[in-house]
Amino acid sequence: MITPTEAITLQEQLRTQVITTDVLPYPIRTIAGTDVEYDKSSNLIAGSVVVLDYNTLSVLAVASHCMEVTFPYIPGLFSFREMPPLLEAYRQLKIIPDLIICDGQGQAHQRRFGLACHLGVTLDIPVIGCGKTRLCGQFQNLGESRGSAAPLIAEEDQAVIGNALRTRDGINPVFVSVGHKISLPTATDIVLKMATQYRLPETTRLADHYARLVLLDYKAGSNEPPVRL
Repeated sequence: MITPTEAITLQEQLRTQVITTDVLPYPIRTIAGTDVEYDKSSNLIAGSVVVLDYNTLSVLAVASHCMEVTFPYIPGLFSFREMPPLLEAYRQLKIIPDLIICDGQGQAHQRRFGLACHLGVTLDIPVIGCGKTRLCGQFQNLGESRGSAAPLIAEEDQAVIGNALRTRDGINPVFVSVGHKISLPTATDIVLKMATQYRLPETTRLADHYARLVLLDYKAGSNEPPVRL
């Protein structure tokens, strides 16, 4: 198993491979969401990837995987906990998405290499980071209406590392950042497009739903295979 020191070194190495410009198919036809669910009473973790039609948001494919956590809880190194079940779920997909919205940070991270970057570089596909909470950086003057965005500024060097994005009027923002092969403006526009009814994009909401389902089934000793379409 990789050590925390080795994990940090790997982040420092891989972050140089992150592409921050749009390398997207045209038109975009499919988009995926990823999410990970932790079991509060055990060492189990479940990862889910849900592929949607980009325009209708209908579910085209789902794959999930449940396993034991293989890396300790260390802030800034969550990708090393969450990548194993997500990669296993991704390998089961029958439809490979054009891009992914990851429930986690991309460049809005202490070392500019959060889960969305790690996933994007590993799979070599466009990935957007969309976090529910702010990991680092500061923002100011965010409007209250849907679609309002404010740059997320790193405190140490004043670099723009993401956007705080209001997806619902007067509701707490989400935090969008580049994962891989996408620009920040495009990533922000796509997250807003996917947040059709709720604060979180539909990609994240559905991935969360399926991750919880597979974890419950696994704990119940279900003989059914992992959720897969």
